[in-house]
Amino acid sequence: MKKVPMTVEGEARLREELNHLKTVVRPRVISDIATAREHGDLKENAEYHAAREEQGFAEGRIKEIEGKLADSQVIDVKSLPVSGKVIFGTTVTLFNVDTEETVTYKIVGDDEADVKEKKISYASPIAKAIIGKEEGDEVAIQVPSGEVIYEIEKVEYI
Repeated sequence: MKKVPMTVEGEARLREELNHLKTVVRPRVISDIATAREHGDLKENAEYHAAREEQGFAEGRIKEIEGKLADSQVIDVKSLPVSGKVIFGTTVTLFNVDTEETVTYKIVGDDEADVKEKKISYASPIAKAIIGKEEGDEVAIQVPSGEVIYEIEKVEYI
């Protein structure tokens, strides 16, 4: 089975969610189901059906998170030697040659990606194009509106 890369922060966030689901959500849902059963006829008991549905979602998410953690390879970029190369977990500042704008992205795992937070997946077109490159390299990236040329200004192992 292929291991999926994940940052230390991403693993911590998943473990936190898993802990919350197991220690807070699961016991509350079990209590809700027990309370709803006391109300009688289960066929027409909306509270019971809602609690059972929530239980299904919670248990499904628990299994999903446990699977992701089992298949993950946690990479702590701070512990790696700084080489100036773009690798998984690095924070990269790119300079758009045409518009002269800069943008900074952190390369993370699929589950951690959030463009609003400037975190992009290692499988994204931008990340695929810059991984393995070094500071000062120019990279042409194919986007829906055409080709964009970026210069890698800075690579940070933070």
